Amino acid sequence: MPTNGGIIGPENLAGTTLSQAQKITTFTSSGTFQAQPFTTGVTYVIVAGGGSGAGTFRGGGAGAGGYRTGPATVTPGVNGTTHAVTIGAGGAGGAGASNPGANTVFAAAPGDITSTGGGGGGLYGSSGNGAANTAGKTGGSGGGGAGGASPGSGGAGNTPPVSPSQGSAGGTGSTAPTSNRTGGGGGGASAVGANAAAAAGNGGAGIASAVSGLFVAGGGGGGGYESASPAAGGGGAGGGGAGGNGTGGAGTAGTANTGGGGGGRGGAPNQAGAAGGSGIVELLEPALVNQSRATGIWTMNDVYEYSLEGEWPT
Repeated sequence: MPTNGGIIGPENLAGTTLSQAQKITTFTSSGTFQAQPFTTGVTYVIVAGGGSGAGTFRGGGAGAGGYRTGPATVTPGVNGTTHAVTIGAGGAGGAGASNPGANTVFAAAPGDITSTGGGGGGLYGSSGNGAANTAGKTGGSGGGGAGGASPGSGGAGNTPPVSPSQGSAGGTGSTAPTSNRTGGGGGGASAVGANAAAAAGNGGAGIASAVSGLFVAGGGGGGGYESASPAAGGGGAGGGGAGGNGTGGAGTAGTANTGGGGGGRGGAPNQAGAAGGSGIVELLEPALVNQSRATGIWTMNDVYEYSLEGEWPT
């Protein structure tokens, strides 16, 4: 009869655990992940916070937070082992400014996996805000450029670069006649932000999560002018906020826990742009069958006996 290696205590047992159920764990705020006892790998979806739309009229919509998915190695959740999860906040809206979203990070066993916050929308540089650069800002997805006589270009997405790409570039602002100059749309996970033309650019589309199917990481729409026409840009599917125009002018914030970019502002200059949506992490543990283990301290004789009987875990 196998023993416990000479240690006083319960007899060791070797055998087969038939199954471990599939499990999805979702984080909408920072915390720690503890895997099930037999889990050694997960499929992850990591979405960073979206950027904020420009706080100037004619401003660009913000880029979505970076979207990343793939397999990751984790430590089985025995002995209380955990992995840290940090959820990135959306960029805060500010008057005459735009702000990037914060990174979202999953501390997998080999090393951290990071999705980069979305870039803020480009600012209209003649609104007394001292901002000469009207280009959208870079990030997981890039912000849209502001409209103007020399319109801002869209900010680059997938910055810093990872493979597969975590996001797309923003669109360019419009050079239409003065009253029709509008902002480009922010980039989304699966599509670039639209260039502004007769209307402000729409935000780029997001993507369906590879774990839950939730649509995430849509770009923010570009902002308009003080009048109700031309139209502001629509938010990209996946939580992107629409741009604003008219005398009210406020864009729509990105949806929380989607990483959506905020919409660019319309209306009067130097009022707060719309905030970005916070990020999310989803972790899928696969269903496992015929998983075996042998806990405790074992003598070589015990291992040999179990092996002869075909009961030692492989």
